[in-house]
Amino acid sequence: MERRNEEIEVIHSWSAPRSLSTSLMYSFAQRDDMEVLDEPLYANFLRVTGVERPYREELLSKMDSDGNKVVKEIIFGPGQKKYRYCKHIAKQRVPGLTDELMKKGKHFILIRNPLNILPSFEKVVAPSFLELGLASLVSVYSELCELGKPPPIIDATVLQENPEAALHGLCEDLNIPFQASMLKWEAGPKSVDGIWAPWWYKRVHNSTAFAPPRKYPSPFPSSLYDLLEQSLPFYNMLRHHALRSRYFIKSPHPKLPNSANEKLLVWVDNDIVPRESAKVSVFDSVVQGGDAVWEGIRVYSGKIFKLEEHLDRLFDSSKALAFRNMPTREEVKEAIFKTLIRNGMFDNAHIRLTLTRGKKVTSGMNPSLNLYGCTLIVLAEWKPLVYDNTRGLTLVTATTRRNSPNNLDSKIHHNNLLNNILAKIEGNNAQADDAIMLDKDGYVSETNATNIFLVKKGCIVTPNADNCLPGITRATVMELAIKENLVVDERRVSLSEFHTADEVWTTGSMGELSPVIRVDGRMNLACLYQLTKSVEIYSSRVRSSCLETFPQER
Repeated sequence: MERRNEEIEVIHSWSAPRSLSTSLMYSFAQRDDMEVLDEPLYANFLRVTGVERPYREELLSKMDSDGNKVVKEIIFGPGQKKYRYCKHIAKQRVPGLTDELMKKGKHFILIRNPLNILPSFEKVVAPSFLELGLASLVSVYSELCELGKPPPIIDATVLQENPEAALHGLCEDLNIPFQASMLKWEAGPKSVDGIWAPWWYKRVHNSTAFAPPRKYPSPFPSSLYDLLEQSLPFYNMLRHHALRSRYFIKSPHPKLPNSANEKLLVWVDNDIVPRESAKVSVFDSVVQGGDAVWEGIRVYSGKIFKLEEHLDRLFDSSKALAFRNMPTREEVKEAIFKTLIRNGMFDNAHIRLTLTRGKKVTSGMNPSLNLYGCTLIVLAEWKPLVYDNTRGLTLVTATTRRNSPNNLDSKIHHNNLLNNILAKIEGNNAQADDAIMLDKDGYVSETNATNIFLVKKGCIVTPNADNCLPGITRATVMELAIKENLVVDERRVSLSEFHTADEVWTTGSMGELSPVIRVDGRMNLACLYQLTKSVEIYSSRVRSSCLETFPQER
């Protein structure tokens, strides 16, 4: 039964041009409880901005160009159906419009990659950043969020790939029932079309449903490349929020181990950027060949553990790999301090510091192609210890051997970690915490991620650094042990010695000192209490050893 001149619930659709917005309007027009308005603010937009259109005079003569009158009497005026669907192009929300437009009704945003918008857009109007209006779309999103009404965001590609699932989800978000009639419409012009339909709607008039995306797109005009670069960040910002929604079934937004890291600020090259913008070029050497060096550094109570030693190793590694155009030591330290301060990270934080050989002028292995200088990355995260040091670790021995200096010197702390990753996979498959790696001669080198120690009859033993990374936490533990007149023996160590040890522990910045309770199934639970207590004492001493306070201008 039709409603007569009653207050109507308004649904606002916001999009940029050429975003399947007309197809979606046709979809909602098929509902028996819906009336639709095609860009009701278009005339007001033309009047206020003065932009030219082939149909400008006709449109201004037939549509009301008083935007606030349109909002009050047409958009929110009484109606004969339960719902009114308003298709809005974001750039048409010009200054001077009443804020009732955003405060009232239900809103959602439809986005589409400008890579797909621009080629068809220029067939009618010369494209420009303002004409495309993606910045206006972001503004709509931001204002709705400020009003406490964050809108659902749906990508046009999702509509094309699975219309029924996408429409079900959209209706659920709008708190309206889904109707199967939304999936089909008749071909040809519609009574709801705006005056501009002959210029813009020819293709959609030939459709009867949401067509699947083309498998192979048309070539992208190089003349639009600069505009694409300008527009993509706005699309990507909205797409990032859309990825959290039910519509992106193929690419769910994973839950982070620590939700506090969702809004990180990261140093990349010479800038601090939000987490989702923290990217390096596909031409960067770290992408092309894992050609980079790195350090893992911990922050405790406003101080950085062994910063100078970590920087020594970073620069030694980069020199060994013959990097050129590197940042100075002071520049790296400033980048670290600024990143930590910007994030408010003064305790319980971990830094992944990376220096790549930099971007190449064309893809290839040759370092002579690296003409831009090194790329510096400072990734600081809220990160507790990666191991449960109260429970103790289980280790298995991997078949993957640690690189020897004959192949790739482990004293170069490089990013080519496939050797370690393969060992870690073996550990994962055995449901162990980590894997012990042997050197080429079958002696213990380290684990896939840490240095390793054992205690036998009161003597501390650790593998020599011929085939393992001489870790900074490792060196600190050895220094503290010697100061306490303990015997420390750095030598070749066979695997059976770890099987029969009185105590075993690992060291590294990610886990500090971690007790080991099982090696290849050999258990020694009797020593766990004493070992965890010893590790706890040593960990506190390691933390307080050689800490550098960083500036905190607040």
